[in-house]
Amino acid sequence: MFKKIAIFGVGLIGGSFALALKKAGAVERIVGVGRHSATLERARELGIIDAAATSVADAVSGADLVLIAAPVAQTAAVLASIAPHLQAGTIVTDAGSTKSDVVLAARAALGSKIAQFVPGHPIAGREQNGPDAALADLYVGKKVVLAPLPENTERDVAKVAAAWQQCGALIHRLSAQQHDAIFAAVSHLPHVLAYALVDDIANKPHAADLFQYAASGFRDFTRIAGSSPEMWRDISLANQGALLNELDAYLVQLTRLRGLLAAGDGPAIEAIYSNAQQARHSWISAIEAAEQQNKEGGD
Repeated sequence: MFKKIAIFGVGLIGGSFALALKKAGAVERIVGVGRHSATLERARELGIIDAAATSVADAVSGADLVLIAAPVAQTAAVLASIAPHLQAGTIVTDAGSTKSDVVLAARAALGSKIAQFVPGHPIAGREQNGPDAALADLYVGKKVVLAPLPENTERDVAKVAAAWQQCGALIHRLSAQQHDAIFAAVSHLPHVLAYALVDDIANKPHAADLFQYAASGFRDFTRIAGSSPEMWRDISLANQGALLNELDAYLVQLTRLRGLLAAGDGPAIEAIYSNAQQARHSWISAIEAAEQQNKEGGD
């Protein structure tokens, strides 16, 4: 399907993309680009990439597809380095968790070549990072959101979609603005909350006692606080506006709950908890139904 793919960032996201395409027999050669030679060498040892590029020009030359899987704060610089070497027929996509800022960076860096950039975001991950965390089946049954630009051809969008489908992913389409508003609420805000809670506990004078007695509920709620601080710093700042809106709304909810607790209003507190419980049960049921449908086939 692809003769050559260049991947900027060969850790969990880029590495899993590479392994999945290799497992599917959908690519002949994968070249890696990264900030650290040791990381690239480890990716080569693990069979994630076939070679480390000696330069950006070398990486992009003859590539059918370029995936930018580096932290979102690096996207602008990566695109700028690619632009002078980008040949007609090469499609560039990304795996960033924010889209509006990426689109702006792409327009500035690529100029007249913007039609060759198809924004994307795989909705999958783990708390581990680096090439050793990469999994060939990371994207199986997971959503990948594409946010096509008006300049993109349907053929190029379909080519990017097909690559992710070879990884086992399910393709969805949103505008960049829709994407950022949605993920501020259901992804970026939960990470901020998890980091804030663990940091608060860790800074208490009796933190050791608190962590000693923390059990599965604390573990499950704070699991995502084990993710890359660098990556989530970049995501938080990149989606600042939408994330601030969600934080403000959450603070209103917390203030409301605090008032109910101070007033000893048990029925009102239970009503909030019940609504949340029902919403979560419905969400889980929808996920399970979708997973069953994917196993059995159908639309």
